[in-house]
This record gives sequence, C-alpha cells and structure tokens, in this order.
Amino acid sequence: MSIEGKTALVTGAALRIGQAIALALAEQQVKVVIHYRHSAEPAEALRRSLVTRGHQAFSVMADFDRPEEADALIERARAAAGPIHILVNSASEFHPEPLDAMTHASLVREVTVNAWAPFALTRAFARQAASGKVINFIDAQITGYDLTHASYILSKHLLATLTAMTALQYAPGITVNAVAPGLILPPEGRDESYLDRLATALPLKRHGSPADITRAVLFLLQSDFVTGQVIYVDGGRHLIGGAR
Repeated sequence: MSIEGKTALVTGAALRIGQAIALALAEQQVKVVIHYRHSAEPAEALRRSLVTRGHQAFSVMADFDRPEEADALIERARAAAGPIHILVNSASEFHPEPLDAMTHASLVREVTVNAWAPFALTRAFARQAASGKVINFIDAQITGYDLTHASYILSKHLLATLTAMTALQYAPGITVNAVAPGLILPPEGRDESYLDRLATALPLKRHGSPADITRAVLFLLQSDFVTGQVIYVDGGRHLIGGAR
C-alpha cells in the first residue's frame, strides 16, 4: 500500500518518538496533523518546519485527561486537514510509581490517557473511514511487569488487549497494529549513558534509535495483510520477560 497523499493524525507528535514519526510520514508525502497537549511551541515549530520544506502540516491541541477531548479529536483533525486515513496513537503518560504507591486516581489517570484515548480515537476514526490504518504504541515491558511504573504498565497491558479487539472489530477495512519500543530514548533528565548501561542486559547488547521505530511504523502502514500484531522494537527485551 502506498501512503503517499494520505493524511495522518499523530498524537503526541510535538516531541520525541511522536515527532520522529511525524517527520518520517512527511518524508513519505503524507499530510500530517500534529497533536499536542502542553507542547504548543514545539508543535508549532515542527509544523512550520514541515511547511517550509513543502509538506502539508497542521497542529491541534487536545488534553486526553479530558475524555471528551479525545472523543472530539478526529473530527477536529478532519475539519483542519480533510479525511483521516492513518491514526498513530503515540501520546502517553509515564509516571514513576511503585505498585505499593499506586492509587485509584493514578491508575484512572494513566488508563484514561494511555488506553481509553487511543480506543476512543480508533472508534471515532472507524466511524469516518471505510478503510485505513491504526498504530498504537505500547511498551516492550508488557511481556513482564514494570513494578516501578505500575499504573503505566497496567494501562499498556490494556492497550495491547484493545489493539487485538479493535483489529477484529474494525476489520476488514481497517487494520490495527501496535509497536512496542524498548530502549530508544533516555527519559527526561538522563543521557545516552543511561541507555548504554541498561542495554548490557539485552540480547542484542545495544539500544535502538527513533529510526528503528519509524521503520516499523512504515512497514505496518504499507502492509495490507497484517493486523492485530505487536512489533517489538526492543533489542530482544521481550524475550526476557519478568519484572523490572
């Protein structure tokens, strides 16, 4: 499947992996709708950069802590850029939280942003498109349990299940797949040495880069006979499993 000339909504596209995906799609001549929450300046800078290079790009703000804003985002993106053909759910909350410290409120917050919002967007996307592609972002840790980010990893387990359920629900016209990154970018406040240290425990003994993620995304978008799958881009981390 050629994606040239299609329109993509990329959530969390202002920064980090989301930004890399937006750039990669624009290079494939895809019209990009850049979703952001707090990162208005980076989102606008990315939009201007893409437009300057001859690409079509738009930006739209939505706060996924508010379910009604997730519900409305597809129509808002459609109003700005026309029919949406590709949905990439890359926005995510990621808060340190040991299991013993998890609260009802923290779990609801992470599930709302990391699982409910992608589902609501997928459902709205399916209502306006007879065919298309959805890619969710989960985490290589779903093969185990990240006890230091309890609410987060529970929300990603839920999103993995929703990926399979929506792949069934919205077939045959829409494919729904997921990418599960491992060590790709250091968390805020850390540098690459942090990744290098952790990578020694991986089967491949090295960390990845955003380019590894974008190649997986493009493969899924250009595939017509793949749905309900998770691609682990993690240096083999998922083969180890267990608790972090």
